[in-house]
Amino acid sequence: MANTKSAERRTRANERKRLNNRSTLSHVRKAEKAFQAALASGKKADASKALGVVSSAYDKAAKTNVVKRGTADRKKSRLAIQVSKLK
Repeated sequence: MANTKSAERRTRANERKRLNNRSTLSHVRKAEKAFQAALASGKKADASKALGVVSSAYDKAAKTNVVKRGTADRKKSRLAIQVSKLK
C-alpha cells in the first residue's frame, strides 16, 4: 500500500503503462502470427505485405521501449530473411 501521494500517483501511472505495454505487445504478437500464417500459405506477396505490418508494429513497440530496439531489429531481419527464401 502506498504511503505518500506521490507513491499513489506512481502506482496509477505504472498501471496505465502496464496496460499500454500489454496492448502493444499483444498487437505485435498478433501481427507476427498473421505473418507466420501468410508465410505458411507460400504466397510471397501476402507474406511481404504482412512483413510490413509486423515491421511497423515492432518499430512502434521499440519507439515506446516496450521492446528493445536491437530485439526489434533482429526479429524484423529474421522475418525478412524468411520472406526472401520464398519462391
